Amino acid sequence: MSETTNAAKAAPKARASKSAKAAPVSPFADFEAFSMPKMEVPAMFREATEKSIDQAREAYAKVKTAAEDATDLMEDTFETSRQGAVEFNHKAVDVAKANTDATFSFIKDMMTVKTLAEAIELQSTFARQQFDTLSSQAKDMQEFATKLSTDVTAPVKDAFEKSFKDFKAA
Repeated sequence: MSETTNAAKAAPKARASKSAKAAPVSPFADFEAFSMPKMEVPAMFREATEKSIDQAREAYAKVKTAAEDATDLMEDTFETSRQGAVEFNHKAVDVAKANTDATFSFIKDMMTVKTLAEAIELQSTFARQQFDTLSSQAKDMQEFATKLSTDVTAPVKDAFEKSFKDFKAA
């Protein structure tokens, strides 16, 4: 029984020594397609490659600058549009408030009339005043909208003109 026990104990040691001696081997060590031959790159090819890389870097810098300028332009345009829309909405609310106040005042005055003739005269006067007021308000809103559209489109127009000028110069 002692012989069997000694043989069993010796076997694991033999396995351990074999695995410790075996070094990791690359699976492609002998595969010729993955080996790189040592070769000298001609100076002319190297110079052309470096020149191409420099040109690519310059082109990238130009594109990056143009993209940043376009982003800034869009941000400015959106901010101008946002501010203009807020101002336009405030004007519209002010116009609506003025018209509502005038209408309530008219209704209050209508409650105090004594005759039909007074009511017709008050109605005619109110209608004329409201027509003049609405005409004036519409004109003001149109002028504001025109100014807003000019303010929004001016930077874009200037940027396009600059781009075309730069493009023609290049």
